[in-house]
Amino acid sequence: MSYRSKVLAAVSAAGVAGAVGVLGAPGAVAAASGAITGLGGKCVDVAAASTANGTHVQLYDCNGTSAQSWTVGSADNTVRALGKCMDVVGGSTASGAKVQLYDCNGTAAQAWTYSGGQLVNAGSGKCLDATDKSSANGNQLQIWTCTGASNQQWTLPGGGSTPPGGGLDTGVAPGGNFDLGVWELQEPVGSPGSPTTISSSRLQGAGGFQDSYFYTDGSDGAMTFWAPEKGVTTPNSNYARSELREMNRNGSAADWSLAGTHRLSATLRVVSVTSNVCVGQIHLGSGGSSTKPLIELYYHSNGDIVAGVENSPDGGQTTHTVGHVAVGTKWSYTIGVSGGNTIDLTVNGSVTHYAIPSSFNAYKQYFKAGSYNQSSSSSTTNGARVAFYALSVTHS
Repeated sequence: MSYRSKVLAAVSAAGVAGAVGVLGAPGAVAAASGAITGLGGKCVDVAAASTANGTHVQLYDCNGTSAQSWTVGSADNTVRALGKCMDVVGGSTASGAKVQLYDCNGTAAQAWTYSGGQLVNAGSGKCLDATDKSSANGNQLQIWTCTGASNQQWTLPGGGSTPPGGGLDTGVAPGGNFDLGVWELQEPVGSPGSPTTISSSRLQGAGGFQDSYFYTDGSDGAMTFWAPEKGVTTPNSNYARSELREMNRNGSAADWSLAGTHRLSATLRVVSVTSNVCVGQIHLGSGGSSTKPLIELYYHSNGDIVAGVENSPDGGQTTHTVGHVAVGTKWSYTIGVSGGNTIDLTVNGSVTHYAIPSSFNAYKQYFKAGSYNQSSSSSTTNGARVAFYALSVTHS
């Protein structure tokens, strides 16, 4: 199949920045409103139809009232009812944290992605869950480690298994499905030491950029990155990459402070890999001369998922095995920082934290995601192919 018959369907969300995630995309299906149904055929409901902040979001018999009419497909990845947002109490990332209605505020606690029938909270990487697997009327919903169980399965307005505005359309170019205005692309071609970069403006629109290194899989619509072992590299690396680099909406390079809360969330599968591949990272930006990452997340050919946490801006990584899935299997991650001093990593619902050494305090940061192959040779057929089904960024 030539790349012209393939279509990219990229998914990105940036919370305050206003980019798009899997629940909404300009140029796709418009935002839709209606019932969200779950365990026991019950509806997601706002208790007593109250608009007060802190009102429980619960399960209840479906009754067609406004308290059960939720809007999905919005550009900010929110799920809304009665003019307010579905929210995790206190912005908590802990399993068992309750879900409420609250004023929309652009935080990650109010951003949700949809994959495999599950609504995943961007702030925690955890799933909307019917507490204690109960379908009783009035059961307040919570977030919990994603399990795929029936109490975490939801059908969105329209009755389909993919959300309005969030389906991966295989009939248009990348930017025709999703907003690529907060990413630029680096590919493993160009002149030695100077790989080709595709600007966000070229990635956008129904006729936007696509090629054999960055395309949509024709069978499932996944955003796919191909990085062979032989390819053009940056001056500071021996390895080729097909990878997105975070940008600001105005076209400038993203360069954010460690202060605040920042999250990169993805659902993906590694289609093939020779040795190992970096599928997501926080990279150092301005503030000094280092070209190191803060953290890289690797997938190894034996199925191990490994976090490489940088010891200092001068280099040296400490590695931590944080998960294991077979090649070709979908999995999810959230990489982030909070409080200016902690790396937060969630892999398939399992959370780990790593202290950020003070030597990084002078540096700003940005996210990267895709296929950064970690092996090199003279081969143009061996390499790492990575397929993304969701990719979102939030800052608060």
